[in-house]
Amino acid sequence: MELNTQIKKYRTNLNLSQEQLAEKIYVTRQTISNWETGKSYPDIHSLLLLSSLFDVSLDQLIKGDIETMKEMVNEQEVKMLNRYSTIYAIHLMTLILSAVPLFMWLEWLTLIPYGILFAITMFWALKVEKIKKENDIQTYKEIVEFCEGKKLDELHKAVEAGKRPYQNVLKVLISAIVTGLVCFLMHIFLN
Repeated sequence: MELNTQIKKYRTNLNLSQEQLAEKIYVTRQTISNWETGKSYPDIHSLLLLSSLFDVSLDQLIKGDIETMKEMVNEQEVKMLNRYSTIYAIHLMTLILSAVPLFMWLEWLTLIPYGILFAITMFWALKVEKIKKENDIQTYKEIVEFCEGKKLDELHKAVEAGKRPYQNVLKVLISAIVTGLVCFLMHIFLN
């Protein structure tokens, strides 16, 4: 976090001691020291007084902290997306590969365990989709950039948004072909 260095920088630019700054914003010298060492943070009233005294916007004063917090949140989102995607992929493969063997073994009773497995797979799919929706990522390029902690510029974002409908149709077709192929192959091997 950078708020502590911002306070110290602006205080020294105005040639103020910690004691003088403390008097101007109605706190103790120890409070200023704690802020500058990062032991504590000013409350909103103190932040407003500091921004007014330093003649900078509140945004400028805490900008570094906001960027750091965004990076930390983004890292957590990427880790969650990777984790949920892995779990979803494992469940999806299990769902696809178990269809024919379960049907051959349990016949119509397959619908019970297969339905449960399908519900679990969809749960993880919804978790992945929620993260994608919150971060406005849908296309392959957007997902790759997101996983690398980057964002697309406005022009590339618009191009990728134009690709979304076509990629969704392509995803459905590929999924149907792969599922049909796996079922066909499993039927051949089991007979």
